[in-house]
Amino acid sequence: MMSKPKVMVVEDDLAVLEAVQVMLGDRYEVIVATNGKEAIEKYQEYKPDIVLMDMLMPVMDGIEATKKIKEIDPQAKIIGLTAYAINKGKELLEAGALEIIGKPFTRSQLIETIEKCLKKTP
Repeated sequence: MMSKPKVMVVEDDLAVLEAVQVMLGDRYEVIVATNGKEAIEKYQEYKPDIVLMDMLMPVMDGIEATKKIKEIDPQAKIIGLTAYAINKGKELLEAGALEIIGKPFTRSQLIETIEKCLKKTP
């Protein structure tokens, strides 16, 4: 059996984190982190296939964490998750994110974007 792609979800809102785990759990191996610093540590440990990165978080925000992960692994695939897509999306794309998903999002939107990014060769 093929192993499931690993998706790391970086989100400080536990309700959103749980919802995303439920949305993705049947298709992907889900790794969770609740801030940017933890995301960097877990990225190095688990080497996920894709990262869903929240923007505004304590300790280290999504933009900073995205830049750091891209320094560690220039091939990293990161999708930004944000309620502030209009204002902050550009910053996250400049930091290295492939796509931005605005909150609230649907399961199909999430899976479609993940699948699209997984197919992209860096």
